[in-house]
Amino acid sequence: MRVTIADVARQAGVSKTTVSRVVNLKGEVDGSTAARVREVIAHLGYVPSSGAVGLARGSSRTVGMLVPSLTWPWMGEVLQGVVDTVEAADYGLLLFTCNRGAESVERFTSQVSARAFDGLVVVEPENTLDHLTALHRSGLPIVLIDDRGHHPEFPSVVTTNHEGGASAARHLRASGRTRPLVLTGPEHFGCVRDRLAGFRSVLPTGLVVQGDFTERSGRLAVERLLAAGTEFDSVFAHNDISAAGVLRALRGAGRRVPDDIAVVGFDDIPMAEHTEPPLTTVHQPTRQMGETAARLLLSHLSGTAVPDGPVVLPTELVVRHSAP
Repeated sequence: MRVTIADVARQAGVSKTTVSRVVNLKGEVDGSTAARVREVIAHLGYVPSSGAVGLARGSSRTVGMLVPSLTWPWMGEVLQGVVDTVEAADYGLLLFTCNRGAESVERFTSQVSARAFDGLVVVEPENTLDHLTALHRSGLPIVLIDDRGHHPEFPSVVTTNHEGGASAARHLRASGRTRPLVLTGPEHFGCVRDRLAGFRSVLPTGLVVQGDFTERSGRLAVERLLAAGTEFDSVFAHNDISAAGVLRALRGAGRRVPDDIAVVGFDDIPMAEHTEPPLTTVHQPTRQMGETAARLLLSHLSGTAVPDGPVVLPTELVVRHSAP
């Protein structure tokens, strides 16, 4: 059942008008009462509809954005795509990171209630889909970037991870590579499963090592395999950061790239052009994903129908010197 303003008023022991004044930041309620109302809003998970807030405030013309962290290598490009789009439409953007898991999400939910965004763009923090679904069901428009294979109830923007993996494999096969190593990310991510499945559909391999998308995991995986005498003539790393670790390990072992071992990454972050040698990688259209998600949300807010299924943007192989 959707939480209503009457539910909040009843539990807080105030009138609906008082709750409305707190939600709409009218400044006509004493501090202790306003604090009590906000606590109840947070506890119940109340989210006022954008329509009601618009009537009370005129229009907030504000979009919220929730991300796990700003330290992710491709997050800046996604964020820039969102910012460019919402600012061009004369909207503001409120940005929230989520570094403390469920605790951060609970606090974020209360802020959503108090600030009443018109809608929300999300790069899903881990284990928060239930919270986001509850917000969506209570009336908050949401668009998700990179659904990680979860297929949410609300619109999303994704890329072709399966085809991206397949394109890496086709390129390595065409260059005569037959003994690939695949260095994945955490297997519970849908993008990881899709990239591996796409690669294996073209170039089957049993040499798969799970990493965690860090430089260290890429470096250690290759160092251990080389020390064990494991033979491989190419590496497909599931992101560019771990691919950088692969390049470092190979260089330290005296292996020539690409003469001895070819290396392909995934993402095409700015660093990929500046590794030694420059990294062949699968370009993920991160800025375009941000732009598309923001456009979908703004379209929804303007009353335009949005697709039921995910909007899929294609990947593209970018060939550089690590795997020519």
